[in-house]
Amino acid sequence: MNQAVPIYALYGESDAFPDLLHCEEITDRASLHDWEIAPHRHPNLHQVFVLLRGQAQIHVDGTDQTPALPVILSVPRGAVHSFTFAQGTEGFVLTLPVAEFPAAFGEGSALRAPLARWGMAPLTDELRAAVLAISAEHAGDAKDRAVMLHARAMQLLCHLTRGLPDDGTSTHSDRHMERFDAQIRAHLRDHWTLAAYCAALAMTPTHLNRITRRCVGLSAARYIETRLFHEACRMLAYTRMGVAEVGYSLGFNDPAYFSRAFRRHTGQTPGAYRARFNPPGTA
Repeated sequence: MNQAVPIYALYGESDAFPDLLHCEEITDRASLHDWEIAPHRHPNLHQVFVLLRGQAQIHVDGTDQTPALPVILSVPRGAVHSFTFAQGTEGFVLTLPVAEFPAAFGEGSALRAPLARWGMAPLTDELRAAVLAISAEHAGDAKDRAVMLHARAMQLLCHLTRGLPDDGTSTHSDRHMERFDAQIRAHLRDHWTLAAYCAALAMTPTHLNRITRRCVGLSAARYIETRLFHEACRMLAYTRMGVAEVGYSLGFNDPAYFSRAFRRHTGQTPGAYRARFNPPGTA
């Protein structure tokens, strides 16, 4: 059945994406197709639809909706979706290449699980402002445009995941993952073993591994390690603590071992990583 669903290669999806992201108004494409977009899917793109005024019949992965506008809709890669718009419907379509936003869609991302399911939420003032800012930045050619677009897109995705409903979309795995995340936050610097986390969560390692693989695509042990070195990266980038001090604060008793472990995980030394944020000649 899925093989019969067209895979749309919009904006050069099958090759290199021509920009960091794409943002267009609903009218740009829908008006060319008599306000009806046939069922299709994108294997490498995540799309966000911001529907401001008008009317829209939405079909996503077998579910039909006719929401009261304004709303925001999150459609993950691979999800089959189609639309029938009332003539003149206003809004925006934001298209994000998944590979360009690992902080949102990559392994270990806190946003990955909610963004992996399609969802719809009321359009808050924050979300409206975020998409308007993206549209304006995308249309211009200001200095550091790509950096600003990336930052604004991440801001929108964070606001979006906060607004997506838990009821009806949150699964037992998601709730267990939230409990696991809470335990990691509390004990990251204690270097708890996987067995210790399992005991605190009252589940077996097999069960916890199944949950983490489903939610973030990693084994439980790998996810713990990812969170640990993500915190190390944050401290190196945003504090003045020395490399050894960062290692000590994260439970590493040997600075040399911390440096080796950091390089093994990130592909560069702690000093080289920090230099990306504090290049020579800067304060």
